[in-house]
Amino acid sequence: MSFGKDDIGWTPIMEEAQRATRVLHPETLELPRPSHRRIITVANQKGGVGKTTSTVNLAAGLALHGLKVLVIDLDPQGNASTALGVEHRSGTPSVYEVLLGEMSIADAAAQSTQSKNLWCVPATIDLAGSEIELVTMVAREGRLKEALNSEAVNQMDPDYVFIDCPPSLGLLTVNAMVAAHEVLIPIQCEYYALEGLGQLLRNIELVQSHLNPALWVSTILLTMYDGRTKLADQVTAEVRGHFGDLALRTVIPRSVKISEAPGFGQTVLTYDPGSRGSMSYLDAAREIAERGVERTTA
Repeated sequence: MSFGKDDIGWTPIMEEAQRATRVLHPETLELPRPSHRRIITVANQKGGVGKTTSTVNLAAGLALHGLKVLVIDLDPQGNASTALGVEHRSGTPSVYEVLLGEMSIADAAAQSTQSKNLWCVPATIDLAGSEIELVTMVAREGRLKEALNSEAVNQMDPDYVFIDCPPSLGLLTVNAMVAAHEVLIPIQCEYYALEGLGQLLRNIELVQSHLNPALWVSTILLTMYDGRTKLADQVTAEVRGHFGDLALRTVIPRSVKISEAPGFGQTVLTYDPGSRGSMSYLDAAREIAERGVERTTA
């Protein structure tokens, strides 16, 4: 049984308790399965905007509710691999070997400790020099796309593929955009939020024009929201005014729990299921899943 604000006996604590229960017992909430595999690149060349954090927590939110999710860690720092509890020491099978054509994605993928439905292709330090090696290769911008189109990935049959990009607009990020159908852009609710965003959008347009006409910006996610400041509301209003319905209704709050979780090799959904950050990411994952179904049926 659930209560709403108009029901007698409703309290904010009761609502929070219900939301925490949905995280702790994911079988109580079913998210719709997409009609086709959704490949989403999470990109923003500006560092510190919650890009990797959003990638792993959205992926975990979908996976906890029965959807099969594959995360490809394309950032040499390997932070997504850490948060998903996947080994990424040098020598571990990784996305580096995948890009060089030495290994399939299925062989490099490891199951996350967060969910039986969640897999990750880790990034090792070897990836740091990969852009130089890719320069001389044939079809260098399409290496990841080729790997994702393999029969091995079809056998894994993920519903969602999230690609976590490095904080740059280099060849790795271009590979991610060529391989994807959608781009999700996290934007932090701070002063310089929109600085550099124009360059990212221009790069996306270039990829659309020359390499991947099907690519489009499907989602804007506002992160690090601090309701105590007027600035956060101003940035939120500006982003919503510019991007309209592309911006999710859910905003991700600034949260100590979200920051702490990767240090324990976890997403915030498993580290502290009842926290505001955890429930916000769960709400955002649900929005993404529902929007995908709405667009395919519209």
